[in-house]
Amino acid sequence: MKKNKPKKNRFFSFIFSCFGCVILALLACFLAFRVSLSAPDSKANAKQVRLEIPSGASISKISEILVGEGVIRSDRAFYIAARFPRLSFRKTVPVMKSGFYSINSSMSALQIMDILESGEQDYIKVAVPEGLTISKIAKILEKNEVCSAEDFVSACHSPVLLEKYSVPSDSFEGFLFPDTYFFAPGMGAEKVLCTMIDAFFDKVSQIPYFDGKSPSQFYEDLVLASIVEREYRIASEAPLIASVFKNRIEAGAGLYSCATIEYIITEIQGKPHPDVITYDDLKIDSPYNTYKWAALPPTPISNPGLVALRAAAEPAKTDYFYFTLTDSSAGKHTFSKSFNAHVKAGTKFKTKKSGSN
Repeated sequence: MKKNKPKKNRFFSFIFSCFGCVILALLACFLAFRVSLSAPDSKANAKQVRLEIPSGASISKISEILVGEGVIRSDRAFYIAARFPRLSFRKTVPVMKSGFYSINSSMSALQIMDILESGEQDYIKVAVPEGLTISKIAKILEKNEVCSAEDFVSACHSPVLLEKYSVPSDSFEGFLFPDTYFFAPGMGAEKVLCTMIDAFFDKVSQIPYFDGKSPSQFYEDLVLASIVEREYRIASEAPLIASVFKNRIEAGAGLYSCATIEYIITEIQGKPHPDVITYDDLKIDSPYNTYKWAALPPTPISNPGLVALRAAAEPAKTDYFYFTLTDSSAGKHTFSKSFNAHVKAGTKFKTKKSGSN
């Protein structure tokens, strides 16, 4: 005859079974939780997303942004992992910082959390070469998705900002320092502009030759530097070119700079950059035409770098009145005291170019 198991043993078996089920259920939930925190895409199928975390965004809001961009599997899992750090083997609740970030969908939610906590934002690297105008810099900024060209040009003509920086002009042409910048996406045209202007004044303060000069003298040097920037090719020749222009100004002669004619055609008339400057171009009636008027243009024609700024602030001491390009491959010019010597240098260069002896 089969004996029945004691009721006590059946009770403990039931308790152990329930306990085992609970353990398995918790383990399954934990595994599902960990899967929810895993990367949504493999490295082969990953996408790069640039996103903004607004200032003051809560963990819940950040979770919504991340799931909306498709870089995490579950906003709820991300929220739980952040609010209850022990579940993801973290010691403290992460303090995620606002800003712009570049996130890859092959990252896990915890890796993304680390990036947002570090504050290592995604900046856009923008190289601004020497000698560009406001309109050309604006196009570079728009191409790199920093701000719209229209907004930047508008900011460059802002009366409020011009007064703030005491600029004696209707634009910041000449005051945008050429450099490599790291901008945040969508940071705004005015902030971008102020970053470049602040860089300009910081660099200028390091040039001792500007010390003691009045605002009007400084502005004249800036206008000259903007022309030198467009004329020199070798840094060592920049002070010599500046000396030629200074000598012409003191003698009441025209600067005869083709760069100013190019500025009229491209920036004022809005035409494409000319392949050659014609005699008709030299007759254009404009205060920027240095072939027609014996003076500096009213404003800078480009945004000069340190080489041109130093050259304009402290030109070489020479009695040169002319210069002409005589080695196009090396970018070298020949400097002359007289017009006859200038013509001979140009003729010699043309003869050499044509292959004649």
